[in-house]
Amino acid sequence: MADDKENAALAETKKNNYRGWKAMPYVIGNETFEKLGTIGTSANLLVYLTTVFHMNSIAAATLVTVFTGTTNLSPLLGAFLSDTYFGRYVTLGFASVSSFTGMLILTLTAAVSELHPARCHGGGKVCEGPTAGQLAVLLASFLFLVVGAGGIRPCNLAFGADQFDPGTDAGRRGINSFFNWYYFTYTTAMMISSTVIIYVQSNVSWALGLAIPTLLMAFSCACFFLGSRIYVKILPEGSPLTGIAQVLVAAFRKRALPLPAAADALYDPPHLSSLVAKLPHTDQFRFLDKAAILTPSDAIHQNLPAANGWRLCSVQQVEQVKCIARIIPVWSTIIVFEIALVQQSTYTVFQALQSDRRLNGTNFQIPAATFSVFTMATITIWIPIYDRLVVPWLRRLTGKEGGITLLQRMGIGFPLATAAMVVAGLVEERRRSSASHMSSFWLIPQLVLMGLGEAMALIGQVEFCYKQFPENMRSLAGGTLFLGLACSNYLSSLLIMVIHRTTGGRGRANWLAGDLDQGRLDLYYYLIAGMGALNFVFFVVCARWYRYKSSEKEQELATQRAVEDTKSCV
Repeated sequence: MADDKENAALAETKKNNYRGWKAMPYVIGNETFEKLGTIGTSANLLVYLTTVFHMNSIAAATLVTVFTGTTNLSPLLGAFLSDTYFGRYVTLGFASVSSFTGMLILTLTAAVSELHPARCHGGGKVCEGPTAGQLAVLLASFLFLVVGAGGIRPCNLAFGADQFDPGTDAGRRGINSFFNWYYFTYTTAMMISSTVIIYVQSNVSWALGLAIPTLLMAFSCACFFLGSRIYVKILPEGSPLTGIAQVLVAAFRKRALPLPAAADALYDPPHLSSLVAKLPHTDQFRFLDKAAILTPSDAIHQNLPAANGWRLCSVQQVEQVKCIARIIPVWSTIIVFEIALVQQSTYTVFQALQSDRRLNGTNFQIPAATFSVFTMATITIWIPIYDRLVVPWLRRLTGKEGGITLLQRMGIGFPLATAAMVVAGLVEERRRSSASHMSSFWLIPQLVLMGLGEAMALIGQVEFCYKQFPENMRSLAGGTLFLGLACSNYLSSLLIMVIHRTTGGRGRANWLAGDLDQGRLDLYYYLIAGMGALNFVFFVVCARWYRYKSSEKEQELATQRAVEDTKSCV
């Protein structure tokens, strides 16, 4: 019976017809049009609520904050449903349609006069707020957008990587390259959305400005479903979170038992999954091994899972939990890194507002919020250079498939973000001491450094999570990036609140005063740089401790290559 299941698992693996780059126009097209459709609208939502729906600034900011926070947390639920029940193809298809529906409803709130408050009268001083019905329609559009984000964000990256065969050298190189090009299209879409679409919305017509991204979202859906015939659609194999909980419960129940001297004594039935690679036993987190200790009370059947998974777990289940336990400390370091990233949409904008934003001495002023384009442009320019020139050169130099390891790539990005904050502090010192308005172009160096840091650290983290999470949790891996961003936003808000309350007393300047000329924003940037430096030290410790996930098959191949190398030397 075990042989039949093993043969079935092998047949399932061989059945996958990996199309690699042939599937990318559909996958990346879906991603690009989705970002073009939603990013610009989300970024300009605060303006829409205050100018069209006549909400006061506090109500509008609160609603946008709740919407943004929810869209960053919803990928965790979407990842769970994808990995447990539906698979990435079904989840992505449903989420894409949901996002299109949300954008369509939002467009109708601008295009149909009955769905938004009437124009202000009395010289623009008397404005009626939205009715209960108008607000309900608006919130319905937000709900569909949240559902769409919850399914698209954790799944689209993993689904794209699923199209490459991880068992071949060409497939593994394709996966490495795909992560770079995925982020390239992402930043390109952000640049267009943050400039062209926002301009149309704010200066031409909200109805047209929302109809354009809605049409782009329709193209996103079309791109996705057109490729359905050639996709590799990996089906889920049950709840991975249940397996994690079982290991923790079983290990706690058997906490008083001594560990066996050899790992061979642990419960290790034949591995029959066609999705998840067999993991070898490791000696980290040995206390979790107690979940796999066989006792006389444990009922097992030959070559089958234990009768009670909450009392006995396999070595494979234990090793999957160890993978997550090793990843968490490394993942946590990205939260502090992203605090520096968050400042681009807040205090860098304030710096630009109090600088000379005129273009080449003309009267045309560059919008303050547009300066983030320099970070996106840096990423867009650097990624092709890194993927096509730097990685092949490093591959020849080091012999590694990606040129450098994933942790080394992340490690390069951390100091760049710290350097960006130091430069930002120095520029702010110059701005405050300048007799006349400093040119806003002095902000470009810090934005370029931040872009390089993001291209190395964030893309490295995305690839790291995809490859190091167990295969049945890859949608969950996709959701970790947005969870980290949500944590960074919350931590940044807490940091600002603490600084407001602790500085500015007894005749001292409040670091974050409303008028930057009266504050000490430079000290705030230096504080973030100091946090980044400490975070980098912590990251180095985690990286030196970390052990990369490998399958038993990979270990056998490595051993075989080592033997062949030894024979060739002899």
